Amino acid sequence: MSTSVNLEDVPAESLMSELLRRMRCSSKPDKRVILIGPPGSGKGTQSPIIKDEYCLCHLATGDMLRAAVAAKTPLGIKAKEAMDKGELVSDDLVVGIIDEALKKPSCQKGFILDGFPRTVVQAEKLDVMLQNRGTKVDKVLNFAIDDAILEERITGRWIHPASGRSYHTKFAPPKVPGIDDVTGEPLIQRKDDTAAVLKARLEAFHRQTEPVIDYYAKKGNVVNLPAEKPPQTVTTEVKRALS
Repeated sequence: MSTSVNLEDVPAESLMSELLRRMRCSSKPDKRVILIGPPGSGKGTQSPIIKDEYCLCHLATGDMLRAAVAAKTPLGIKAKEAMDKGELVSDDLVVGIIDEALKKPSCQKGFILDGFPRTVVQAEKLDVMLQNRGTKVDKVLNFAIDDAILEERITGRWIHPASGRSYHTKFAPPKVPGIDDVTGEPLIQRKDDTAAVLKARLEAFHRQTEPVIDYYAKKGNVVNLPAEKPPQTVTTEVKRALS
């Protein structure tokens, strides 16, 4: 059930900024981009920048699945059945949800996919779906980084739970170790930010997802980014890769 929006009720500033955005975007070339990299490699920092710069829609499959389930779309209902049984949602279903999302006006100029495909089978299914739409993946940005650097990056992260302020023991330490600068309350570490959890996630990444990079490299559309460099340097490299 689609709810129609009465444009008279939308604030003028919102309409104007959306109109200006669409005018700015109309001259941008279409782009279909996949971000691949292990946890902590900086994909989450770069994706909003790429999205705004190139007027793309950001497709995070986890969020899309939750949205489809909440909206009770036919695919969402199927996904919920699998989740309720504790099963993984099938690759075909996820590709179907991406296919559905690509019909939205915000995806008119293309998309950024983050967190999918994780396996070669998923990459093949994605390619078939895009082929059926008469398009293909333009660029695969590989956030290449050494496991040891990731461990230092991730296991050094500390959070102030109430405000979401984040610190890093090496790169942005609190004034007093383990204490929030503003409130003086204790900092916590996310349960995912431990060496043991990271090790398991990295093993899964190397086993399942690294072959995806080889799969796309054979098609000649992979760009390796120096993900260990500061975010601004990575952004510059991303823009060079996509220009």
